Amino acid sequence: MRCRSPFVFALVACLLVADVDAQLRTRTHAAGFTNPIAFVQDPADRRIQFVVQQDGHIRVVRNGEVLPADFLDLSAATLTGGERGLLGLAFPPQIGSDRFFVNFTDRSGDTVVARFRRPSSAVVADPASRFDLRWGGPGGPASIAQPFSNHNGGHLAFGPDGYLYIGLGDGGSANDPDHRAQNRLDLLGKMLRIDVGVANDHPTGYQIPGDNPFASGAGPVVALPEIWSFGLRNPWRYSFDNPALGGTGALIIGDVGQSRFEEIDYEPRGRGGRNYGWRNREGAHDNVTSLPPAYQPLVDPIFEYGRSSGQSVTGGFVYRGRALGASHVGRYFFGDFGSGRVWSIGLDINATTGEATASSLVEHTAELGDLGNISSFGTDLDGELYIVSYSGRILKILGPRTAPPAPAGLRIVR
Repeated sequence: MRCRSPFVFALVACLLVADVDAQLRTRTHAAGFTNPIAFVQDPADRRIQFVVQQDGHIRVVRNGEVLPADFLDLSAATLTGGERGLLGLAFPPQIGSDRFFVNFTDRSGDTVVARFRRPSSAVVADPASRFDLRWGGPGGPASIAQPFSNHNGGHLAFGPDGYLYIGLGDGGSANDPDHRAQNRLDLLGKMLRIDVGVANDHPTGYQIPGDNPFASGAGPVVALPEIWSFGLRNPWRYSFDNPALGGTGALIIGDVGQSRFEEIDYEPRGRGGRNYGWRNREGAHDNVTSLPPAYQPLVDPIFEYGRSSGQSVTGGFVYRGRALGASHVGRYFFGDFGSGRVWSIGLDINATTGEATASSLVEHTAELGDLGNISSFGTDLDGELYIVSYSGRILKILGPRTAPPAPAGLRIVR
């Protein structure tokens, strides 16, 4: 059984045209980075953003200027190359918190989620404050074993509920050979949700939220309590539709496909326990079905596209800013790493169920210019959008140029 939206909106050669304003454009916000993979706003200071480099360095951008000192250097602890490296950074939304969290592959190639501190919202972190979260209890490992070198996921984000969401890939190789994304007792191929608001001396660094779908054994199957949802292949960037700026709080995931389809998954706020189907399904299509899924129904993406349009989806954000014009507000922007293309889709949200369907696809690539490989998106405190180009640039998306005001009080001078 497959839980189907009214339709899965597919990107085809003939793009649908939406009634949105043109022309969008970009401006270089900062440059000179080495393989940047994330752009993260400082929640306490609108002037500051952090750029995560895959090689283990986190750089600081203040008012568009790249500061000379790293915020944090984890290069000695990080195994980098291919899909490995320093992959995620998240700050708790509470103003005044001195904590932050990173996700990286350690020297053994396994996933570590670590907590650090920075004194008084400084632009240099305290490397000695590192604490690696321990999984499965105080005696559990301080890393999540990765059987292969690819599909590490690695993104971190705090939800509007204040909990930390951790997107993990299926462990790698091709077609999830060990069926890990459907394994009830494996963290890989899942979205995790944990409460990191614990004391510094807490033995694991997190606790399980009581309303996690598998926390009390009340879910559709007995599963690890950290799991929020099943069936992801390699969630490369997800975000929440920001309620502080008028969003719904929905979780939207860009999940990289195997060889046929890239997908966007939509989850209304607080709607955990879903199974997005991998490896039994790729996008909205049967894939490897020799073993059954952990449970049903399987939830279709709201959008998919084939390999003629791109090779690796990069999830983005629902736009909630002002600079792009009112017709862009509420549209979900996303891109493709391989093709360097950017699109947006409208989200038609059912007022009763909270579910969304995709509509009015628009491609923005030509108007935005040469973007290179798109490794991530970011937003600032005003909800304005940024593109992370893997070649080393952070680009801010701008709205159409406004014509200068017509001069007034003209008179003929003879």
